[in-house]
Amino acid sequence: MAQQGIQMDQEKLSCSICLDVLKDPVTIPCGHSYCMNCIKDCWDGEDQKETHSCPQCSQTFRPRPDLKKNTILTDLLEELKKTGLQSAPADLCYAGPGDVSCDFCTGRKLKAVKSCLQCLVSYCDQHLQPHYQSPAFEKHKLIDPSKKIQESICSRHNDVMRIFCRTDQQCICYLCSLDEHRGHDTVSAAAERNDKQRVVGLNQEMIQQRIQDVEKDMRMLQQEVEAINQSADKAVTNMEEIFKGLIHLMAKRATDVKQQIRSKQTDEVGKVTELQETLKQVLVELRRRSSEMEQLSQTEDHIQFLHNYPFLSYLIESTNPPNITNVHRLQYFDDVTVAVSKTRDKLQDILKGDWTKTSPRPENVSGLRTRSKKRKKASRLRTGTRNVTDVKRLEVLSPAEPKTRAEFLQYSRHLTLDPNTAHQQLILSDRNRKATVTRQIQSYADHPDRFMEQLQVLSRESLTGRCYWEVEQRAATVAVTYKDMSRTGPESEFGYNDRSWALENSFFFIHNSNKTLISGLRSSKIGVYLDHGAGILSFYRVSDTMTLIHRVQTTFTQPLYAGLGVDGFDRFVELCELK
Repeated sequence: MAQQGIQMDQEKLSCSICLDVLKDPVTIPCGHSYCMNCIKDCWDGEDQKETHSCPQCSQTFRPRPDLKKNTILTDLLEELKKTGLQSAPADLCYAGPGDVSCDFCTGRKLKAVKSCLQCLVSYCDQHLQPHYQSPAFEKHKLIDPSKKIQESICSRHNDVMRIFCRTDQQCICYLCSLDEHRGHDTVSAAAERNDKQRVVGLNQEMIQQRIQDVEKDMRMLQQEVEAINQSADKAVTNMEEIFKGLIHLMAKRATDVKQQIRSKQTDEVGKVTELQETLKQVLVELRRRSSEMEQLSQTEDHIQFLHNYPFLSYLIESTNPPNITNVHRLQYFDDVTVAVSKTRDKLQDILKGDWTKTSPRPENVSGLRTRSKKRKKASRLRTGTRNVTDVKRLEVLSPAEPKTRAEFLQYSRHLTLDPNTAHQQLILSDRNRKATVTRQIQSYADHPDRFMEQLQVLSRESLTGRCYWEVEQRAATVAVTYKDMSRTGPESEFGYNDRSWALENSFFFIHNSNKTLISGLRSSKIGVYLDHGAGILSFYRVSDTMTLIHRVQTTFTQPLYAGLGVDGFDRFVELCELK
């Protein structure tokens, strides 16, 4: 009886926070008592709030009450300790929030230490003793305390589910195996657990490996962020210094450049005026031939008409007007913005170079003027006027272009062909540097970058800065293009869009469907020089000397790719090894 009183006192003298006997008890204004450290830690977590509350009754206090030891409770606890009151042992702890409570305890429930799969009940240590002592409970399966033990009961037969149906992939009881799961592939739940446990173990190993890989990637990305920030800070500092130097240098040279531009303005206007006179002569000739053809068409005498008809070929021979669709105003400083983005050293080398080289290139208006005066045949007139399209902007800010092959080779790029872009009738060989047309369709995988209609292929490497490469070809097209050019339709052919620039069979230069005839001999080896920043693209015949075929001056807005096209079965085109 005395022991029951002690037990009752022990319950009343327990802290509702730690569920143990009060230690250094304090009583707060609402009348509830707690261990000094327990209520202090509880309120320390609420210091960010303006009010503090009692954990039991939720009464609030403002400001935070001072905590003072309750001497009466302290003395009472000391007396009770002498009569046998002890702190609750671990196995007699009361169930708190989140704990599994004993199903046999009445009143305040103790924390359960085991759950029985046979009884489907959770027990504290005291009520669990019969399972250890009585042979009747010998075959009962004890597990760690579980709130979900009812999930082990069959809702239909109210029996424990100890069998796993592999056919329906669900847990069942014995009666289920005799009823709706009769004839199914069934095993014990323990056996299925062992099989799946091995799978879980393998998956866990795989996940751990992935965790390590992701953590490694995270570290690498963090290093990348730091590198980006450092590079950006350095670039900002360098940019400020570069622009200070550029401003000073440009201000110093502005007057000289202005004088050169005005001087060349007068010179170039005179050349274009002379070109206009040449075109007037062409117009007179064309009108004369038109008149002769009109007279021939109006001849009523059939015999006379047929007699003069053979002269018709002479009348229409090479009478196409010169191609002047690409003539535009001279734009002297379009490349300034692109050039400024280059490094300070490169730009200073450009600005300190020979500023007197403001004359147009040899293949320009002056070349047209000389050749157009010598047109003994109408065909010579046509081939002479094609260089109208080569009118260039003054190269005041452009870097000096190489002249010898040795100088070009300083900017050589090792290029390879991208199989993902190759047409299905192109065979790539020689380490993806040679493309040959075949009659047999190749088993290339589907890819959005593949040319579907044109026998073409792109380089794997992108081209920026200053680059040079050579192509060995027979009846082929050598081009540069943006990566986003069309892969189907008429615009998928090099040169027949605004995304690519192409040299076809060494005879024609094509861009945006504008076709320009190229004079001179064909060459089996073509050299391509690109200065991306300056907007210069040049094609050369490669032999003992470098002979310019065609030059383009524009502004490139994206990285470029080398393009190769082949015309005819069993023909090939190949990127040369540069040494």
